[in-house]
Amino acid sequence: MAAATEQTVTFVYEGVDKKGLKVKGEVAGKNEAQAKAQLRKQGIQNAKVKKKGMSLLARGGKVSAMDVAIFTRQMSTMMRAGVPLLQSFDIVADGLSNAKMKEVVLGLKTHVEGGNSFADALKKYPEYFDDLFVSLVNAGEQSGALETMLDRVATYKEKSEALKLKIKKAMKYPATVLTIAAIVTVILLVKVVPTFAELFGSFGAELPKPTQVVIGISEWLQAWGIVVAFIIGGIGFAFGETKKRSKAFRDQLDKIYLKLPIAGDIIMKATIARYSRTLATTFAAGVPLIEALRSCADAAGNVVYYNAIMKIRDDVATGQQLTFSMRSTGIFPAMAVQMTAIGEEAGSLDAMLDKVATYYEAEVDAAVDGLTSMMEPLIMAFLGIVVGGLLIAMYMPIFQMGKAIEGGG
Repeated sequence: MAAATEQTVTFVYEGVDKKGLKVKGEVAGKNEAQAKAQLRKQGIQNAKVKKKGMSLLARGGKVSAMDVAIFTRQMSTMMRAGVPLLQSFDIVADGLSNAKMKEVVLGLKTHVEGGNSFADALKKYPEYFDDLFVSLVNAGEQSGALETMLDRVATYKEKSEALKLKIKKAMKYPATVLTIAAIVTVILLVKVVPTFAELFGSFGAELPKPTQVVIGISEWLQAWGIVVAFIIGGIGFAFGETKKRSKAFRDQLDKIYLKLPIAGDIIMKATIARYSRTLATTFAAGVPLIEALRSCADAAGNVVYYNAIMKIRDDVATGQQLTFSMRSTGIFPAMAVQMTAIGEEAGSLDAMLDKVATYYEAEVDAAVDGLTSMMEPLIMAFLGIVVGGLLIAMYMPIFQMGKAIEGGG
């Protein structure tokens, strides 16, 4: 049965002509590569080409890690169904709503059409596909089992992103609630309390101590609030810039994170899960253990574990067992070490590491759920004390005045 011919579509383009002038227009072609080839024949260079109806400004979009995970799963599904690689790119691209991701997928197709392997095409987009992703796809191509490898990569990406999203969601909830509480408190102190203060000033009586404290805070915030806001903003900006530019500062933060109560335990378990999942995936793909450990170090996400994994890599390179080297670092839980030992002895290291990853992912889920459940009543209590305390302090003079009127009556 003959393969279906590609349908000719209209592309819009922007480029530079032979005189160096910017030109734009439309060109017909079966795909982006063919459209660019026709433009080159016309003397138009550096052409940006898009299907008609898709904005050229879509290049400014964003591709998330989850977009990459979805793309990998879709490519795996297409190839398992027997769809050729190039046709899989087209089918997946047509179903994407993210214009930037669609551009990346079509770009991958163009590079593969030009004679590159899938792995080499991925290397053209290092901001979206890391070395681990590329090496796994390369291993799949070399072994002739690309669809199987894509399935493993998709599972790896999905589980890794699900773990990250779980932690982010747990952290985002209290941060959002506390931010809203801070905004409400500031509004009360700056807008509402001064109105009460004017009213109380006409009483001529001494105000209760809590009311005096609240009015004092309100007056101070009105006088120095802008300065405080600038200071807080400056500290936040300095922190962000220092974290971005200083590796030593980031390394120190990583060490502090692991020592935090509750959160430190969650970070440790999440890191162990990433290490085990990455090592299981790479080892199952036939990647040599030393290279696989390098990928694990990069995926760890914490300098303490990065340094430990690199030490394990050096030890394994000199002939030591993986289990012995993991135990010698002193930062891997006994359960993870024992499961790895069983895997090494039984010759099923990848399967056992996969079980370790699943176990610690479940531990992270349980810890995050427990943290969220514990924080909800604490946050509610905090809001009740702060906002309720402000309101009670402002109404105390009114209550006292009411009692005085009743007593006089």
